[in-house]
Amino acid sequence: MKHIRIALFISGNGSNARNIINYFANHAQIRVSLVLSSAKNELMDSFCSEQSIPFAQPLGMEGDAYLNWCQEQEIDWVILAGFLKKIPSSFINAFPERIINIHPALLPNFGGKGMYGHYVHEAVSKSYAQFSGVTIHLVNEEFDKGKMLAQFAVVLQNPTSALEIEGQVRALEIAHFPSVIESVLLNSIF
Repeated sequence: MKHIRIALFISGNGSNARNIINYFANHAQIRVSLVLSSAKNELMDSFCSEQSIPFAQPLGMEGDAYLNWCQEQEIDWVILAGFLKKIPSSFINAFPERIINIHPALLPNFGGKGMYGHYVHEAVSKSYAQFSGVTIHLVNEEFDKGKMLAQFAVVLQNPTSALEIEGQVRALEIAHFPSVIESVLLNSIF
């Protein structure tokens, strides 16, 4: 049986990517087949080497480096696991409805350009929102506007600091992102 081959795109330390790699390590149908990072990441490079997963740090999304890597590795789906670069239309067209992202807030609130990481958690904290969480969605040409696949929420006790919110949201990411990816991939026809 041919595995569904996924690529993980990262920009940070790769904690979501490591969690996803571990989740699918012995999966019968899904295999992490590539990790691409927009920033230098020696720890992730080493981790991928131990797991026999190709790892690279292509320069910029403007060129075709990311697309070339994905095509060479025969990637079926792309997972943005803390990837902070805008995905160009040409790449989206090469993987229509096959790019999944996780956003650290309950969209449509606290999304859009510049809303990532601590910026999101600070905005949520300042708004005195009653809930925060994660939104897992497909990627289209607009930041955080693709079709929603799942949301998971946590109740906030106000006032709640951005750091406290980040910790609660990270726990949701680790708990739910891999299983949602699995469900989407196993129930999709492409």
